Amino acid sequence: MDLAYGPQYEAFRAEVRAFIAAHGAKAPRRFGVSRPSEETQAWQRLLIEYGYAARTIPKEYGGYGAAPDILQSRIIAEEFTAAGLPMGIANQGISMLVPTLLELGTEEQKKKWIAPTLRGEVVWCQGYSEPGSGSDLASLQTRAVEDGDDFVINGQKIWTSTAHAADMIFCLVRTEPDAKKHEGISYLIFSMQTPGIEVRPLKTMTGHAEFNEVFFTDVRVPQKDIVAGRGQGWFVANATLKHERGMLGDPNQAGTRLKEITDLMHKETVDGTRLIDHPLYRDRLVALQGRVFAMQFHGLRLLTSAAKGEDAGIARLIVKLQGCEINHQLAALAIDVLGEIGVLYEDSPHLKAQGAWQHRYMFDLGLIIGGGTAQIQKNIISERGLGMPREPKPAKA
Repeated sequence: MDLAYGPQYEAFRAEVRAFIAAHGAKAPRRFGVSRPSEETQAWQRLLIEYGYAARTIPKEYGGYGAAPDILQSRIIAEEFTAAGLPMGIANQGISMLVPTLLELGTEEQKKKWIAPTLRGEVVWCQGYSEPGSGSDLASLQTRAVEDGDDFVINGQKIWTSTAHAADMIFCLVRTEPDAKKHEGISYLIFSMQTPGIEVRPLKTMTGHAEFNEVFFTDVRVPQKDIVAGRGQGWFVANATLKHERGMLGDPNQAGTRLKEITDLMHKETVDGTRLIDHPLYRDRLVALQGRVFAMQFHGLRLLTSAAKGEDAGIARLIVKLQGCEINHQLAALAIDVLGEIGVLYEDSPHLKAQGAWQHRYMFDLGLIIGGGTAQIQKNIISERGLGMPREPKPAKA
């Protein structure tokens, strides 16, 4: 069996390496902020220009416009990971809303929102969960009542990531109160600066307020800002959620973390011995390396299904569960590798990497036991997504 990529792809790999050699020094060191910095946006624009971000998104919507190619995508991921470079912005707007609009949005919505979102100029948040509607999202009670050409929204959302910094929100609201709960929901996009919106930060066990409560009081939104028509929100929401699972289970992110830990183990020592030479730590690293590799090849499986226009089904559903658990275990290994320094948090002068591993450890644990709990994900997988409509019903006039 010949597993070589072939001359065409090795030439492409050389192109990627040449880009990294020429431009790698321009990459931002940290991406973990709610709003992309000017440096991050400049890096994103450069990646789009060369086709290493938004690669297959059509040019008319601000992307690079390349045809899908699984091996090229793999080569880009391999080379950027090996170089320790970020592969661009991965937030709710780019990773979740953009593919949803490409699939279900109107031409006006695509042209208005995709390009500035890709460039990091517009930040989005997701208005799904409510205090009484977490795992049973279809029971949501936030109402949107028709008033002329507008909807008037009243209600509350919770666990809304990035709401405190977002420009826009894609939000589930109940527009058809007399319909069955899955059929009475609509998917709206609107500005977070709209009068009547109040955001209250929620501090998590990380010590930071990554999540928020959002309250809507007589918030007026044009009816034209609906995606896929009235009553289609459950269908659209599930289209978005399949991309959320991919974002939280990004194998490239896991591969980058693995490289960071490997580099750390080459530097950290105990009694003069590098941690990479310690059998116990090395065995843990190799076990996690195997899981990351499996995650990466599973990602190729999903890419293959998408290229064929097939629904990967259960294979797609496990990504979020897999990603959250592996990322937490990677962070746990890093904490142990750091030894006594690993238990420090926040503002200690002895922190390494600005406390990134400590924050990741707590944040990823929150993803497992919070809104994306392992048990809920396993239930979704075991139920095979039954009850979720595959195709939209005709939109109401």
